[in-house]
Parts: sequence; structure tokens; C-alpha cells
Amino acid sequence: MQELIFAGLLIFILRVMDMSLDTLRLLFVMRGRKFIASAIGATQAAVFIIAVAGVLTRPLNIFTIAGYALGFGVGIFLGMAVEERLAIGYMMFSVYSSAHGRAISDALRVAGHASTEFVGHGREGEITVIHCAVKRKEVDAVRAIILRVDPDAFITLDEVRPLQRGYFRGARTA
Repeated sequence: MQELIFAGLLIFILRVMDMSLDTLRLLFVMRGRKFIASAIGATQAAVFIIAVAGVLTRPLNIFTIAGYALGFGVGIFLGMAVEERLAIGYMMFSVYSSAHGRAISDALRVAGHASTEFVGHGREGEITVIHCAVKRKEVDAVRAIILRVDPDAFITLDEVRPLQRGYFRGARTA
């Protein structure tokens, strides 16, 4: 019985590793990071083969099946949590303010962020639309700046991949 439990636990650990790596690999693929995605993919494939072999070389039992299935789910969760912590990439804020657009842009610029303002017309009249691209690690700080200036601003956030030129705090993209 101990051997069955140990086998299930081992399969669980391998599956957590496999799916964490798989989740990270997919996120790096979506961000165009070819080399790191390839390296993670090769490692993930090796872990997957070991995990599957561990399940298929024994008679099926509840412990290995549970370890495989639970490791799958926990691995996805863990991979997403790790990726969130790494916060690799860039995000684009779109801020819509009817009264404080210029002040939001000025506050963002003072904090070292580039912002672009547009005048638009909404349901209730003229608004300012601000675009501000930032590193993912800076999202919380930028959101705080915006809300400090205009707590009623409407804010959306999209993931972006810089293509050509621009200003990002601390570095210029070429």
C-alpha cells in the first residue's frame, strides 16, 4: 500500500512540474520569447515522459490516477502564479476621464511614464483618452497614480507586444 501511495505522490509531483512548465511555455510563446519557450518545452517534454511512463508501467490504481489528475490542475495554477510573479511583458492602459485627463497624463509623465492624450466625445460630452504602455511589473503603481488623480476614471488594460520604437521607463525600445 505504501508503494502505491508513493507512486501516486511521485506522479503528482511530476505532473505539477510538467503542467507548470507547460503553462509557462505557452505564456512565453504568446509573448514571442522563442528561445526560453523552446528550452522550457524541452524540459517539460522530458518531465512529461517520465510522468506518463510512471503511470503506464504499473497497473492503474486510484493513487496514480489521482496523482496524475490533481497534478495537472495544481500545475496549471502554479504555472500561472509563477508567471504572474515574473510579470514579463508590457501592458497598455487606456484611461477615459471626463474631467482630469490632462492631470492624469501630467502625473504619469512626472512619474517617468510616457502617456499620449486624445480628445474624444462620449455620451456625456468631451473626454480625454490616455494611452500609457508600461512594464507589467509597474501596473499596480500606474493604476494607483491614475486613481489618485481621478478615482472615477474608466480604465482598461491590454497586453501589448512592442513592435517598433517607443519609450518605456528606464529604457528605449529600438
